[in-house]
Amino acid sequence: MAATPILKVGFWACTVVAVAVVLRRLVALGHPSQINPQLAALDAAFASHTALTLAHILPAMAFVLLTPVVLLRRPAAVWPQRLLFELGAVVGVTAYAMSAYSVGGWVERSAVLFFNSLFLFSLGRAYWYMRRGESLQKMRWIWRAVGILLGIATTRPIMGIFFATSRLTHLEPSQFFGIAFWIGFSVNTIIIELWLRSRERETAIS
Repeated sequence: MAATPILKVGFWACTVVAVAVVLRRLVALGHPSQINPQLAALDAAFASHTALTLAHILPAMAFVLLTPVVLLRRPAAVWPQRLLFELGAVVGVTAYAMSAYSVGGWVERSAVLFFNSLFLFSLGRAYWYMRRGESLQKMRWIWRAVGILLGIATTRPIMGIFFATSRLTHLEPSQFFGIAFWIGFSVNTIIIELWLRSRERETAIS
């Protein structure tokens, strides 16, 4: 399934941001922010469960780095796809565990539970179609899974807006993290779904 130029730009932008988010978190675990009190509090929250954080973000970064090989290479090799499923399972399971420490409380937790379940469902469907030898359906569901996971990158600029306007809104991270999660993941999920459905219509017409 060939991605459109606009989708490729969005894909690469989300990939870069997602990797940057993980690298920033790795640095912050050893050297918490000393400049911004809100960031310092967030860094301390993640540092309180360092092992779980690492178990989540390192496989997530590996998953993100592997997605271009699976989605954009032609023909795609078999082993990256199998590794993608394994990494995705680890990311999904640890995301459930990470939700116990949600900064944004139940609003953020509800977003994680919903979209993480959708991510694992999409990955499971892709694996099922792979076992059946249905390549097209497999790739469609992989695109869905990847789009959802990269929603974590889309949440970052939204969070940045909330941070930048916090002096005006007086909102704390505990108040806007959940909103940012719902917006970011929803945007990615909807965009991928609209693109896939447009491809299905084009295929049906042709």
